[in-house]
Amino acid sequence: MQTRTVLSWTLRLFAAIILAQTLYFKFSGAEESRYIFSTIGMEPWGRYLVGVSELATVVLLLLPRTAWLGGLLGLGVIAGALFFHLTVLGIEVQGDGGTLFYLALAVFVACLGVLWLHRAELEAQVKRVFG
Repeated sequence: MQTRTVLSWTLRLFAAIILAQTLYFKFSGAEESRYIFSTIGMEPWGRYLVGVSELATVVLLLLPRTAWLGGLLGLGVIAGALFFHLTVLGIEVQGDGGTLFYLALAVFVACLGVLWLHRAELEAQVKRVFG
């Protein structure tokens, strides 16, 4: 197996596992998730919307043909999380020591890596859509 393929799967699995773990908390209405989305003024609809977006990202990352799209969607979702951490929530949320922020940062870097590794597929899709 090529190094590029191994790196792609490593980054995709890393991001997918972290995102998948958060789904339970968003969809079950866990206290911390309700707090976060209430603080940013998006409870409960934003929690569900982000949860569905993260679920779609996980699926797209795990399918080789759509890894590039998973990386792109993951960047968008996590950019939103990072934005709210840096503007409203703060690095540390409810005494977590910054865990959620640092996990979001790690997912952002992983998705950026996935997008870079699959940039040829992204470019092909852009050419197909925009000529």
